[in-house]
Amino acid sequence: SRKTTYYVSQGRALRRMVVLYTPIEDLVAKNDRRCEDTDSDHTIEQNHLQRGYIELAKVLPWFHEKLAGFDFEESEEMLRKVFSSILRGADSARGDDTGTLKELVASWVNIECRPPSLIRIDDKHHRGFVNDACGKLLCPAEWRWEDPVVKAGIRDRTTTFIVSENSWPSFMYENYQADIKNLESGLFKSRLLIMGFKAIFTSPSSANEVDGDGDGADIIKNNRRARRRSDQAKVKTCIRFALSNITSWRTVDADFDYQFFWNNIVDFFEDPPGPAALARVNKLLDWWTRKVFGRNHRQDLTPDVVKHMSVNSLAAQRQQMEDAAFDSS
Repeated sequence: SRKTTYYVSQGRALRRMVVLYTPIEDLVAKNDRRCEDTDSDHTIEQNHLQRGYIELAKVLPWFHEKLAGFDFEESEEMLRKVFSSILRGADSARGDDTGTLKELVASWVNIECRPPSLIRIDDKHHRGFVNDACGKLLCPAEWRWEDPVVKAGIRDRTTTFIVSENSWPSFMYENYQADIKNLESGLFKSRLLIMGFKAIFTSPSSANEVDGDGDGADIIKNNRRARRRSDQAKVKTCIRFALSNITSWRTVDADFDYQFFWNNIVDFFEDPPGPAALARVNKLLDWWTRKVFGRNHRQDLTPDVVKHMSVNSLAAQRQQMEDAAFDSS
């Protein structure tokens, strides 16, 4: 039906802009409990779910009102149909995005890292830590992939070198290298992340245009898409998946839990420890807006400047010719 098609199309936003793993039923149930519960003490997991529901209500503004309008008798069956349709769209979008990035990331790594043996875009078995280029990008920021002890320890999965969501991967850093003494410096500023974001949220062809200066004027000061934290968390998670050698989407890859990784990224943006950290987060989000959407100088188009441009100049010339014709008649 048309309603089902609508819900499916709307559901494509769920995994891209709200939550990557959490079932929509859990978000709704948590919001209901939060409304009924007057206790102000909540766990971190409960806050994650509530934050997800709030984001869902922003992305799909009709959703909350739709739920509130159901009669009690029809609510369970109607909810099941709505949730099923939304989930179908959500999973379809996630499949499209991971499939797109599986091919694109391979090409990008070949260009960025220039490995001696190129990564095949149609094969994931030879990615991950078995591949030097992918291994360097996946390597936790606190270690150096070039160290043979580190490389062997990660590949042999020793207890000394456990790769988990508790480490920021190197691919998330500017120039793919972290400053151990200042781990926030350069984090979330890698070319791979920007290309991944643009491939999903603007177009695959636009992903090649990432060399602009991120310090210019904002083209859209508060652009929702570039500034939405969950959008960025989705891209970072999908790129990590594309670099790995797992062939099907799942929550856990060896010792690495993707859902906790998602939460770590969102927490970085949503739960800064204080106003100074919040200011740095906002500066980073402004940087992303400029990187994704380019630069803009419209604020410099003053009336005096515009007056001398060709559209206004032509209008003045036409008026002059019209006046001259009138005077001669």
